[in-house]
Amino acid sequence: MNEQVEARLAQARAWLRQDPDAATRDELAGIITRAASGDGPAIADLDDRFGTRLAFGTAGLRGALGAGSNRMNRVLIAQAAAGFAAYLREHVRGSAPTVVVGYDGRRNSRRFALDSAELFAGAGLRTILLPRLLPTPVLAFAVRHFGADAGVMVTASHNPPDDNGYKVYLGGADAGSQIVAPADAEIASHISHVADSGDISSLPRSTAYETADEEVLSAYIRATAAVAPAPESAKSLSWVYTAMHGVGWETFSRILRTAGYPQPKTVKEQLSPDPRFPTVSFPNPEEPGAMDLAFAAATRTRADFIIANDPDADRLAVAIPDDSVEGGWRRLSGNEVGLLLGARAARGAEGTPGASLACSLVSSPGLGAIAAHHGLDFHETLTGFKWISRAPGMVFGFEEALGYLVNPETVRDKDGISAAIAVLGLAAEAHERGDSLATLVAELGDVYGHFASGQVSVRVDDLAIIDKIMLALRTLPPTRIGEKTVRSAEDLLQAAPGQPAGDVLRYSLSDGSRVIVRPSGTEPKLKVYIDAQADSAESARRAVADLETGVQELLDERS
Repeated sequence: MNEQVEARLAQARAWLRQDPDAATRDELAGIITRAASGDGPAIADLDDRFGTRLAFGTAGLRGALGAGSNRMNRVLIAQAAAGFAAYLREHVRGSAPTVVVGYDGRRNSRRFALDSAELFAGAGLRTILLPRLLPTPVLAFAVRHFGADAGVMVTASHNPPDDNGYKVYLGGADAGSQIVAPADAEIASHISHVADSGDISSLPRSTAYETADEEVLSAYIRATAAVAPAPESAKSLSWVYTAMHGVGWETFSRILRTAGYPQPKTVKEQLSPDPRFPTVSFPNPEEPGAMDLAFAAATRTRADFIIANDPDADRLAVAIPDDSVEGGWRRLSGNEVGLLLGARAARGAEGTPGASLACSLVSSPGLGAIAAHHGLDFHETLTGFKWISRAPGMVFGFEEALGYLVNPETVRDKDGISAAIAVLGLAAEAHERGDSLATLVAELGDVYGHFASGQVSVRVDDLAIIDKIMLALRTLPPTRIGEKTVRSAEDLLQAAPGQPAGDVLRYSLSDGSRVIVRPSGTEPKLKVYIDAQADSAESARRAVADLETGVQELLDERS
């Protein structure tokens, strides 16, 4: 057996000795036994599990459950919690830092949260554990509610069933936003130090953490219900809701009662938390088929519209009746919902000095047109709510991937529940005058201009394919995309001094359209975003469709 395999086996055995989880110990022990006997697939499996570590970045940690440094497990969580505790002790002066811990309904979420709470408490931090599994926005709210220095949410949001994750927030001057550079690198350095120091069993633990009472949830419910209290016309709304096997329903249903909205018809098969996500192949409302049960329920009940949350309820999907599509229902794009909510916020903030709208650079430029129309500032940020939430004067922010921040005074992150309440408010107002959400979407074009968006995504098994395509585009930038000439090209890795950099390529085309290429931050995907503006909705849609074909041809050439 060669030295490399022996070294990998030694690494795996050292990991095995410190693993407190019987399931992952058994899993790893079997792989070690097979690898030690020379089994090729087992050796390759060890290389995959231990050849690297799950990287801690501005999205925290996220990956598949399993044994090894390149998986989500109790050893990795312990290292992360101890490293984050060291970072907080270093940066918070005066009294002991306070950290809030929350978790969703995924496999091992509660166990990872308990480990984190015990390790934070053992490190001398005041630690507050949320009372049970709850939506991610409740954790983001709780950081500010308790005046905490930090928060941790154990969730993988809308990732596949076998994934989990560790999302980190900072309080104080960061106001409950997700971490950004350089905090991510500093936390990662502390985690690496813990991992290099040896066995996690030597880390101090304590059960002297607090468990929050129900008041934190009640406070979130009150604040969110106040986003759009129901008008009288809301009583006759007919709609369908799905929680996508996640944790949104209990909290959302209580907010509906508080705000005065009728309870919806529900997709019962998807209403309660279930980490197996048995009715969907991928628990993301954007994915084909994910909302099919909701479409069927809405057809049966003749609903006016559908609202869906993703599993941790930080995202929102909305669907409306549309006879022109198969099945009779169309999910509004994230940009369409974002512009609806952006116009709502802009009308409310008009005349407020310094008020602004914000969206990520891959989201519809229509939000900028809305801001200009109402005399508001506009900020275009890098992707991620860690950037959107920090936009000066922001009264509303969104990202096309179904993320909306409608209540920045209470939650500085995307919040699919408060966004749903805002949508219900719009639906009720439209209903009162005999209109619908579809009418509101059409009216956006009449008032602010006709914008259309599209997306081409390439899902890969090997992330090196994405690196290859991005390198090819940088090495030989395209001069045309489809029939349109590329007027200018920007590489955001080459950011101006003082500006955040990103692995993003942006092309402005001769007709005013734009194409943006970037790797996904949470999934093994290359994403291409297309935006066009025209004098009619149909012309804008045709321009996007033509560019989608051109983009696909370009990717085929460079892959």
